[in-house]
Amino acid sequence: MIRADHAAVLDLFHRYDRDAAAATRQALAARICLALEVHAQVEEEIFYPAMGSVDVGTVGKLIPEHDRMRSSIGALRGMSADEPRFESTLFELMREVIHHVADEETVLLPQAERVLGERLGELGARMMKRRLALMAPHAGEIARSGARTVPKSNLFIAAGMLLAAGWLFGHLRRQA
Repeated sequence: MIRADHAAVLDLFHRYDRDAAAATRQALAARICLALEVHAQVEEEIFYPAMGSVDVGTVGKLIPEHDRMRSSIGALRGMSADEPRFESTLFELMREVIHHVADEETVLLPQAERVLGERLGELGARMMKRRLALMAPHAGEIARSGARTVPKSNLFIAAGMLLAAGWLFGHLRRQA
């Protein structure tokens, strides 16, 4: 689950477009912030305590990284995408997260796989349950920001598919 979260947020980073409308950039930043907040909370509540006895040094370093990330998120949430500092703050958050992901992916997660072994499935299930509980109150926000950040080409493809499906359904009904 941790690796999937990392991949998802990195994908959101790649979708950022400087030339997009301010509302689109704001919505994408909101999605990034929420994903990072939930991910950090789940790690701190479930994964890091399980790993604390294995690698106290690495876990101890990762928590302050979460705190710096939260500080950047707080700054972003207080800004409009039109503000000059918005983009530099978002890019700084991206750099912090990429560094953090590299530490987890190259050090902590391989250790977890070696040391926790069979407990990983149980930890993953607990983490997923907690993640869903944390995301549930934000379902409307996720839907709104998701709709704003979908590439327009995808909307045209979806609309075309709906039209084709409607035509096919009508055609098949007339033949029946």
